[in-house]
Amino acid sequence: MEQLNNPKAIFLDMDGTILNHANQITIKTKEIIATIRNKGIPVFIATGRSSGEIFQLARQGFEVDGIVSSNGMTTYFGEKKLEQHYLPKQLVELVIEKAQEKQVYYELFPTEGSRIALQQDYSILAAETEDPKPASVGINEWVERKEAMNGNIEWCEILPAQHYSKFYCFSKQTAHIDNWKETLDELKRSINFTTSASSAHNVEIMVANVNKATGIKAILNQLAIDPADILVMGDSYNDVPMFQLAGQTVAMKNADREIQDMTNEVTTYTCDEDGVYHYLNERFIKNKW
Repeated sequence: MEQLNNPKAIFLDMDGTILNHANQITIKTKEIIATIRNKGIPVFIATGRSSGEIFQLARQGFEVDGIVSSNGMTTYFGEKKLEQHYLPKQLVELVIEKAQEKQVYYELFPTEGSRIALQQDYSILAAETEDPKPASVGINEWVERKEAMNGNIEWCEILPAQHYSKFYCFSKQTAHIDNWKETLDELKRSINFTTSASSAHNVEIMVANVNKATGIKAILNQLAIDPADILVMGDSYNDVPMFQLAGQTVAMKNADREIQDMTNEVTTYTCDEDGVYHYLNERFIKNKW
C-alpha cells in the first residue's frame, strides 16, 4: 500500500513506541509531536495504560489532541470524554477470586485514581516481582511492576465500591500466565469480556468488544475522518485492532516479526533510538508535503 500523502490524524501507542524501555518520552519525541500538530495534523495517544498514568510519564509541556486509554476503555477528545466503559461488578469479584485461587499477580484499575490490589494478596504480587528478572521479561514491564509494588498500588482491605476499567495480570513465568489465560477463557463461557496481551508475560481484562480501534472510531466520528485517512504506530499485539482499522500502519523496529508483517511500514530505529522521532521527522519535516 502506498503512503498516505497527508494523513488527517495520527495515533501513537505508548509502551515500546513513544516510550523507550526506561518508560521515558524523550525531548525529541515530545518536540516532533508538537511540530506535527503545529502543521495541522492532530496527534492522539492510543495506549493500554490508564488515563492517570499517561501524563505521569510524559515530559512537562507534552500535549496531544486526545487519548484512547486502557485499550479503549476510556476515550477523550481534548478535554471531552467521549466514551467510558466499566467492568461488571460480578466480573471484578470473580477475577479476584480466581486470581487468589491461581496465585496470579493482578492490578485493578479504577476509571479514576490509583490502581489497587487487596492487602491480603500482597504476598502473591510480591513473589512475582522478586529478583532476578527473567531474561524474557522486558525491562520496562519489570520496572513497572517494581514501581507498582513500591508505591503505585493502593492496597485495600476491601474492594472499594467504584467503577473499574481493566485488570492487568502478570507472571515471571510464561507457563503460569498461559494457564491463567486458559482460566479466563473458561470464564468467558459464563460472562462476556475480552482479553489482550502486550507481552508474553501479561494479559489484560476489559469489557467485551472494546479495544483501541473502538476508541479511535469515536474520535474519528468527532473529526468526520475516515479510518482510511489516518496513520497509526505501535509495536504490540494490543495494537492489532488499530492496525486492522487504519489506512496507514507503522510498526516499530522493536516489534515482533509477526507484528511487523501486518503493517505497511517498519521504523528504521527502535523505541530506544527515538524511532518515532526519526520516522515522523523523515516523513513530515525533511520531506515536505
